[in-house]
Amino acid sequence: MARPAVYLDRDGVLNQEAGYIHHVEDLHLIPGVAQAVRHLNDAGLFCCLVSNQSGPARGYYPDRHVQALHDRLCHLLDAEAGARLDALYYCPHLSPPEGGTQAEFTRWTTWRKPNTGMLVAAAWEHDLDIAQSFMVGDKATDIDMAHNAGCVGVLVQTGYGDRVLSGDYQHHAKPDYITADLAVAVDWILQKRG
Repeated sequence: MARPAVYLDRDGVLNQEAGYIHHVEDLHLIPGVAQAVRHLNDAGLFCCLVSNQSGPARGYYPDRHVQALHDRLCHLLDAEAGARLDALYYCPHLSPPEGGTQAEFTRWTTWRKPNTGMLVAAAWEHDLDIAQSFMVGDKATDIDMAHNAGCVGVLVQTGYGDRVLSGDYQHHAKPDYITADLAVAVDWILQKRG
């Protein structure tokens, strides 16, 4: 039977927003994030990273660098609170009009937010019920992806979240819930789940 998941954006939700992270050691968790993920783990909710990572398509660094950043992210979550991500999905691709320059990664794809490819792939591979799931992000594209897929969109005000609400960033999104950070979002999700 399909189970619910909590899909999590990376930059500005789990780790501090720092633009394109060129040095692995510059990835740092947002305070309270590891404990929040651990609460989801303890509640038996599937935790899945879904993140646009266009650095390889832009020629900023190779794909293996993104994987190294994710290794550090997982290590920090575990070291701080024994927390874990059950699956990690990311989109290294970017279309030419959006700035893709590296042939291997330059193309249009259903995986790039606000398209739903990453959510659908995770649901298919891990038997997840998207309609009973939550997407937590700090950008309009995260909320749009959630709604495009039919799940609940939660906007955190870490990262770029404050700009979404002011209308200064991207376009107007209508989150299902708006909160300060992942810790408060997790409390709300667990309440909603009963």
